[in-house]
Amino acid sequence: MTTLSPCFKTIGLCTKPDQNKKIYSTLHFIFNYFKQKGMTVLTDLNSAKLLDTPAMERSEMAKEIDLVIVVGGDGTLLHCARQMAKHNVPILGVNLGRLGFLTDISPDDVEKALEQILLGHYIEDRRMLLEARINQKVIATALNDVVLHKWNTGGIVEFSIHINGLFVDDQHSDGLIIATPTGSTAYALSGGGPLVTPDLNALILVPICPHTLSNRPIVIDGNARIELSVCGTGNPENTRITCDGQDQIILKKGDKILIQQSEVSARLLHLENHDHFCLLRKKLGWGR
Repeated sequence: MTTLSPCFKTIGLCTKPDQNKKIYSTLHFIFNYFKQKGMTVLTDLNSAKLLDTPAMERSEMAKEIDLVIVVGGDGTLLHCARQMAKHNVPILGVNLGRLGFLTDISPDDVEKALEQILLGHYIEDRRMLLEARINQKVIATALNDVVLHKWNTGGIVEFSIHINGLFVDDQHSDGLIIATPTGSTAYALSGGGPLVTPDLNALILVPICPHTLSNRPIVIDGNARIELSVCGTGNPENTRITCDGQDQIILKKGDKILIQQSEVSARLLHLENHDHFCLLRKKLGWGR
């Protein structure tokens, strides 16, 4: 007789707001699976609507659970991961989105995946988070990227870049993507940035439509401190900071932006046969 892992006693369920049949059936199966095992299952606001169960804010749920199952796409996992990282809660992602670089469990494989996870047959993948500060105040964290970009203007923005106190350049462009290795398959990829394996301690700087053709993406040490300041004659309010494409901050004249690795990290769980390069081949269509 197999023995279930004692590590996961209270499970959290999180999903995206879409209430389609596929999400409902997958959520319903996962909920019943854990309940039949005699485990406690807590549901976020979106999951509770579909399952007709008591709802919890994710920030409160994170204080009580041992594992969270995210049913949705990478965007759902990004939002959830930032909240769970503060409480060191591991995450398993079930992909009901499009690409699914982070939510890598197929709905068809959920039962097998949950069985393996509870038996302790999994690998844990630590992913760095970025921390964005404005005038020394923490304003947001990001698992994928922090992006400085133009807003409500047809022109370019002007900003200066310093790394570890050293001047890099004054850039004229549509903005700058500062990505983690996790984010190298997101916005940074579409901007021409390199793919970086998730275990590498590095940061990627990818200019968005730079006015200078020689301005190329660069990869720097993951512990570096990146300082940005909007300069030139343009209105700073036409420039924004966006974290993971979700949290957006309006800048004011004189704002100093500091981006660096956060002290907390996200814990992603994968099945033991997880292969990052297989995932890249599948999602990016290599070798077709």
